[in-house]
Amino acid sequence: MKTTINSKKGLKIELKVIVDKKTINDQIIGRFEELKKTINLKGFRPGKVPLEILKKQFGKAVYAEVLDKVLNESSIKVLQDNKIKVAGQPKIDIKSHGEDKDLEYTIHAEQLPEVKIKEIENIKITNYEFDVSQNEIDKKINDIAKNQNNFKDKKIEETASLGDLVVFDYKATIEKKDFEGGEGKNTQIIIGKDLFIKDFDKQLLGVKKNQSKIVNAILPDNYPHKEYSNKKAEFVCKIINIKQPEEIKINDAFAKTLGAKDLKDLKAIVSTQIQDQYKNTFDSIKKNEIIDQLDKFKDIKIPENLIQEEIKIITHEMKKDEIEKNKTQNEETAKKRIKIGLILNEFAEKNDIKVTEDEIKSEIQKQIQMMPGQSKQVAEYYKNNPSAVASLRGGIYENKIISLISKKVKSVKKTISIKEAEKIILNKSKQVEEKSSKKQKKQKTLIKKTSKAKKVSKK
Repeated sequence: MKTTINSKKGLKIELKVIVDKKTINDQIIGRFEELKKTINLKGFRPGKVPLEILKKQFGKAVYAEVLDKVLNESSIKVLQDNKIKVAGQPKIDIKSHGEDKDLEYTIHAEQLPEVKIKEIENIKITNYEFDVSQNEIDKKINDIAKNQNNFKDKKIEETASLGDLVVFDYKATIEKKDFEGGEGKNTQIIIGKDLFIKDFDKQLLGVKKNQSKIVNAILPDNYPHKEYSNKKAEFVCKIINIKQPEEIKINDAFAKTLGAKDLKDLKAIVSTQIQDQYKNTFDSIKKNEIIDQLDKFKDIKIPENLIQEEIKIITHEMKKDEIEKNKTQNEETAKKRIKIGLILNEFAEKNDIKVTEDEIKSEIQKQIQMMPGQSKQVAEYYKNNPSAVASLRGGIYENKIISLISKKVKSVKKTISIKEAEKIILNKSKQVEEKSSKKQKKQKTLIKKTSKAKKVSKK
């Protein structure tokens, strides 16, 4: 096999490849020898079909198969031997070929640019630690206590008020007729929360224990039996019990109900939870800061074919007029994504960062735990969707890279209060909004200029 570099301009390269006819003929004969062992033809014993007969019947198919194999294997070897890292799929242009002829073809490819990652050492970040005050811990515990449903029985003569828990049996009818799902035992609702059927609970205001009460309500759109959705139903309710909310005492006993050893242990757990909550938010802020600084790296040429592929991904759900309107912004976004991807991949390669199957399984398990009651569906989703697993792998890969970068860059530790943390989050949010607003204004200006230019050219 002979290889010649025809031209090299920027990232684009063109290579001429000649594969000698002997190599191709040897592969064709080899393929016929394989076929000979498996093909049965009338009049010939298995494995004894003459080569000429096989060529006559299967010659064109075998040649096409071998040609495809030789093109694939030789082009990969050419790129590897010349240490060419290709951006996207190279184009192969066959110049000449045929049985008992040399194969000559040209590879048109765009190379991945050389990426220098030494600048990463100059990135500056702040690693925040959070000082959680006792007041903030107490407030969080009080909020937890308020959300715990703690009720005590009301006296038999007392009526149901807003916030009370009413326990009742019911029998419902539509136009005086029974219907499926129209009966319930020991149903519990808290008056004022409106979580049963819209406007149902307030009709129980003033009821007493052992009393019967008729409630009229419209069955919801999402009623399990669709034929009864939006129908007016009459509920005859037998009140079994009425309970009023009781303030929870925050003490060791309460802490134990939440899985803590005692109140002191609960406070330590809550403090850690608050810190983790802000740590996750600030990790996201830190990641964006690193990416923004990576985007400032200079002298990185971006392959045109990768830009076009990325634009297709960005615009795949956009309408034609929307694509045209956001053309410049889409191109800028595509370039930034590719540039960041090239830098991160180069860093990962230099530091041998990989994603293991165990890490993917662990991440899927986390997803399952986040959706209680749907573990089977989540597991099946990832099992049947390789693209979803690939996306998961990509996320883990990027996070591992960013995590290692954050350890290698210049960093400063800073302890801040939760109020200060809130201010930083708010400011970052405003900066993102302002940046987005500036981009939109810039886009509108470009559209106006283009529109004026078109009008002038028409004149």
